[in-house]
Amino acid sequence: MCIPCFFTISTSEVGVIERFGKYARLVQPGLGFTICPAEQLVGRMSFRVQQIDVRVETKTLDNVFITTVVSVQYQVLREKVFEAFYSLANPAQQITAHIYDVMRAELPTLELDAVFETKEELALAVKNCLSETMSTYGYQILQVLITDLDPDQRVKNAMNEINSSKRLKYAVAERAEGDKILKVKSAEAEAEAKYLSGVGVAKQRKAIVDGLRTSIVDFSDGVKGTTSKDIMDLLLLTQYFDCIRDVGTAPHCRTTFVPSSRSAGDDVRNALLQVEASK
Repeated sequence: MCIPCFFTISTSEVGVIERFGKYARLVQPGLGFTICPAEQLVGRMSFRVQQIDVRVETKTLDNVFITTVVSVQYQVLREKVFEAFYSLANPAQQITAHIYDVMRAELPTLELDAVFETKEELALAVKNCLSETMSTYGYQILQVLITDLDPDQRVKNAMNEINSSKRLKYAVAERAEGDKILKVKSAEAEAEAKYLSGVGVAKQRKAIVDGLRTSIVDFSDGVKGTTSKDIMDLLLLTQYFDCIRDVGTAPHCRTTFVPSSRSAGDDVRNALLQVEASK
């Protein structure tokens, strides 16, 4: 005696019905039924996007072991539900095997730095391989992502030290360039200051010479019988006493020694001024 058995199929799913152990038909979402005991709902296939994460450990061309995490997003093709249900007992295991095969074939041909640079190319290679194989079994590979590249901790520490050394070297070079610019600008400023100081001294001396010349001419015209030597001696004596006055009034000066000779001419002009600073 055959009786109807009712069931429901959720949205984004399809039911697989067998009659006496042989595939009979697919049941779409909603209310469905089977003629028991001749027919039986043997399974459901979901059209939702599924994801599998696979960790692969292998070594690179420069003999560095690295662990990669490959995420594969896939779903069942609506037109190949029969193949998807009956071809593979464990599609995730099949996908994992292909990921291992591709990654362990590609990574040993690349150095560690190149692995990080060609991550997109590696993901594309895995996707192409899986798409070609899994489409036969009724599965569509939507996306393949390499979500993590994790070398050995000691390798990561070494890479960080190398990067730190490069940045330190760059900083030292920049600091040296800055010091060089400061020294060059300082030398240029010093040279300019010395040049301006020399110009000032030259103008000062010229003014002194012009003043002396004017004084000699005026004195000669005002005092009859005087010679140029007499006038120069008087000027030198005046400057000598100005010097004594300046030394004596200096803050650090305590004692001034003057020769005691009575000849006020050449002895005063050639006197040696000695100053002893107090302790």
